[in-house]
Amino acid sequence: MKRIMGIRYGHDASVALLVDGKIVASVAEERFTRTKNDGSFPINAIEYCLKTAGMEAAELDAIVFPAKGYLPPPLFAFFAVPEEVVPLKKRGDVPVLPIYFKPWKLSKTCKLLTVEHHRAHAASAYYTSGLAPTERALVVTMDGRGDEISVAVWRGEKNRLTSLHQWDGSASLGWFYANATEALGWRHGSDEWKTMGLAPYGTPQPGALKGYHPEFENGKLVKGRNYGAASRWLDHGVNHYHMQDSIPLSKIAEKLGKEDYSAEVQRVAEEQAEKLILPWLEKENTRHFCAAGGFFLNVKFNQKLWYTGKLDSHWTYPDPGDAGLALGAALSVYFEAHPEQPAEKLPHMYYGPEYSAAEIESLLKERKLEYEKPANVSEAAARYLAENKIIAWFQGRMEAGPRALGNRSILMSPLRPENKDLINACVKYREAFRPFAPAMLYEAVDDYLINAREEPYMITSFEVKPEKQDKIPAVVHVDGTSRPQTVRRETNPRYYDLIKSFGELTGENVILNTSFNVKGEPIICHPREAIKCFFDTGLDVLVLGDFILKKPGV
Repeated sequence: MKRIMGIRYGHDASVALLVDGKIVASVAEERFTRTKNDGSFPINAIEYCLKTAGMEAAELDAIVFPAKGYLPPPLFAFFAVPEEVVPLKKRGDVPVLPIYFKPWKLSKTCKLLTVEHHRAHAASAYYTSGLAPTERALVVTMDGRGDEISVAVWRGEKNRLTSLHQWDGSASLGWFYANATEALGWRHGSDEWKTMGLAPYGTPQPGALKGYHPEFENGKLVKGRNYGAASRWLDHGVNHYHMQDSIPLSKIAEKLGKEDYSAEVQRVAEEQAEKLILPWLEKENTRHFCAAGGFFLNVKFNQKLWYTGKLDSHWTYPDPGDAGLALGAALSVYFEAHPEQPAEKLPHMYYGPEYSAAEIESLLKERKLEYEKPANVSEAAARYLAENKIIAWFQGRMEAGPRALGNRSILMSPLRPENKDLINACVKYREAFRPFAPAMLYEAVDDYLINAREEPYMITSFEVKPEKQDKIPAVVHVDGTSRPQTVRRETNPRYYDLIKSFGELTGENVILNTSFNVKGEPIICHPREAIKCFFDTGLDVLVLGDFILKKPGV
């Protein structure tokens, strides 16, 4: 099988397409619908992936779903599936589409497959890690729960994933963290990074949360947590969850104070995850670690694990939540069919939509907007950053995953401490405590960070050198850490040149980078959305491909 499409249907719906084992496209449905965490059947993402590959659906060898034995009924509404592939009586309650939607036609040889949820997570990590087949890796997947499993441990070796152990929902540190987040008045399964960001402002209170989380010792679950049933609330097509533990936890949070409570939540998560993972590393006799699942969006835990000194390589798939399942499912099927093929290291995350200079300029003219076209947009943008302007930066193919990596970003100088508060208040409209990430030249990593490694995807935080913390204060968190993006020129030349030009002007090869959106909205995808956001926020400058727009007085 050479042409494989993975489809995630549910919370964080997404689609990924592999051709000959190479990632051609990967995108979440929310990018097109503008509904955060969109869980509808991802028809826009499917259309984009096929169009990007220049393919018809009939050319697909397989469609894969990351859910054990489950083919969702909407599949048979949006695709014309030959009865030889799936008999009519096995299709379930298929929705009826209006006549103006013409289903994509599949061939009689196309396979409809399923991959277990956590195996798809494991595949997304292992098969993008770049590890040689001769190396043995410990692969760990952790989330709330998927296919009745919350934590799974795997051996990655010789292009194969071997299941070593799995636990049900009673082992879920993901649910613990989500319940703790809901207790603070934030969304379960969506806002956990707020808890993580608030934690460094407080002091842990050991024992305060005992009984509300699973407990591990020596790689084993010694005390599970019965979380009970989850209630679902359907909000604009997206399921949001409520669990009973959030109620007593909210009272503990009120008693401790939000900061100390968050600090204890983070401490518990780190402690228990270490008690699970470190013994398995020793048992498997490896210093190579791969991870996926929403729990590993916790950049502070990723830092703690790296700082143990027990790893030679540490890889978390950059889209570790459920949106990354589409790619993981496709990779799992591909390497099951082609175990002899080398699994290459993920080269980048730029697998989303892009728009040509002609399309962008036509849009600007239609809206009668004034703009400039400088000879070098990187140098021009760097000058605005050096003047402490807030820039929206829209370039090339959009990033897959939750992080803006220099193609759909809001940028500012990191040199002034007040810039963090300025962007939070005037552009992002979000809580003041939430930090921003530094994007730095790959060559400058050791100038700024302690015990760092290449980190192109903002998935791990590191300590900032004391002598540099006052130099780039807007991207240093209250605990002296930063969640960096390291940038190589061969990966993103225009973005690299921007940072380099800023460094030549200021002496610091670092800029502040955050996602191009406002709180509660998906990252900007289309140029028209960029224009709307530019005029509806406190942004000073919009760099839209080759073109620059400025607010009056800039």
